[in-house]
Amino acid sequence: MAMDVVDYEIRGAEMQFVEVELDPGEAAIGEAGSMMFMDAAIGMDTVFGDGSANQGGLFGKLLGAGKRLVTGESLFTTVYTNQGQGKQRVAFAAPYPGKILPMDLKALGGTLICQKDAFLCAAKGVALGIAFQRKLGVGFFGGEGFIMQKLDGDGLAFVHAGGTVLKRELAAGQTLLVDTGCVVAYMPSVDFEIQYVGKIKTALFGGEGLFFAKLTGPGTVWLQSLPFSRLASRVFAAAPQRGGSREEGGVLGGLVGGGLLGGILGGDDE
Repeated sequence: MAMDVVDYEIRGAEMQFVEVELDPGEAAIGEAGSMMFMDAAIGMDTVFGDGSANQGGLFGKLLGAGKRLVTGESLFTTVYTNQGQGKQRVAFAAPYPGKILPMDLKALGGTLICQKDAFLCAAKGVALGIAFQRKLGVGFFGGEGFIMQKLDGDGLAFVHAGGTVLKRELAAGQTLLVDTGCVVAYMPSVDFEIQYVGKIKTALFGGEGLFFAKLTGPGTVWLQSLPFSRLASRVFAAAPQRGGSREEGGVLGGLVGGGLLGGILGGDDE
């Protein structure tokens, strides 16, 4: 089944959203919880799996839903169909600061491999599957494990990356070493391996982990400057660790913590 041909517009800077324009009868699929707004003539239908035509019958739908569960996504996908007479729009918002990347799957050879939580939305007809990593090193130390998402189709799909995005074209045999969490997506022609950083001192105290992602061309890779895991670790490190609120500002925090401010405010009671 050919994917619907849709028009789109990406809006925003740090927190982006994509508006998808649908002709009468056209549809888009979105990750559960990603919809921002939609015109009144658009109908919603929640389905198992990705809603693609290759999920024939109950078994096919259960298999598609299972694939999505294994890749860390919801069992359900929402299909947004234009049931009106004119053009209608539906918008999907990014889950955290970063960029939304439009991917023309036909121009990419029909398949794109991406991190497990990268998929945002697509024109109806995309098939969301599993890309198993064949090498044990990638599975155990690659950050994304054995399983990544595989998007198949011949139209537009949209993926989300954290922070700023870098697109690199790798020639045949050209190698790029990347932090494992910074890999957003790559073409199937790119070889993905894991390489040890090489030195015990660097591995233990360098702060970059024990392994790099080794990407070897030919093909295109997309990298992100702010993986969600890195963002989450910074938020956790800044959060209060002992209950209550964490005071910001050394002088005021010291006054409150040392009881000086409390003594001044309670001076009339003495």
